[in-house]
Amino acid sequence: MRDSLAFALLAALWLGWFAYWLAAARNVKATSRREGIATFLLNRIFVLIGALLLVVPHQPLLWLNKRFVPQTMAAYWLGLLIVAAGLAVAVWARVHLGRNWSATVTIKQDHELIRTGPYGAVRHPIYTGILLALLGTAVAIGEWRGLAAFVSFTVGLLIKITAEERFMSETFGEQYARYRAEVPALIPFIV
Repeated sequence: MRDSLAFALLAALWLGWFAYWLAAARNVKATSRREGIATFLLNRIFVLIGALLLVVPHQPLLWLNKRFVPQTMAAYWLGLLIVAAGLAVAVWARVHLGRNWSATVTIKQDHELIRTGPYGAVRHPIYTGILLALLGTAVAIGEWRGLAAFVSFTVGLLIKITAEERFMSETFGEQYARYRAEVPALIPFIV
């Protein structure tokens, strides 16, 4: 498969996910509390760095352009399958979260603590799915820039998770403390 067609399939998965994300963002509860600007900006800086690493094919740091996975169809399709699985997890979690969802760290009016569906396996299944999809993207691209992007996104999401955990603990108190003790943050079965 030619590189441009392979990139188009990968991009189509991400763009389809993003289109759904934008459409679903319109039907959410009103916000009662929002994260501070410092947390917001710090998270977005790491996300932007990760995005640039993924979409700019020729990085100025030449080692980022070297391959960590052989350029084979098997590696590409494995990566694409991992992307599809990760995005499916993120969508499943987003649907299950319903109107409590927000793109930023917020507490919604009448916010509910969701513990069912994917939220019974991990506390942050949207991030789990996104990170899985990013790992798949790194495999499909096969270059070190993909892994560097994965690391950058991971740092950004960990910053966001820290703020979310604080908000949820302050809002739900002991109920959230029990949830944290019973359900891992990102990786199922690892508390």
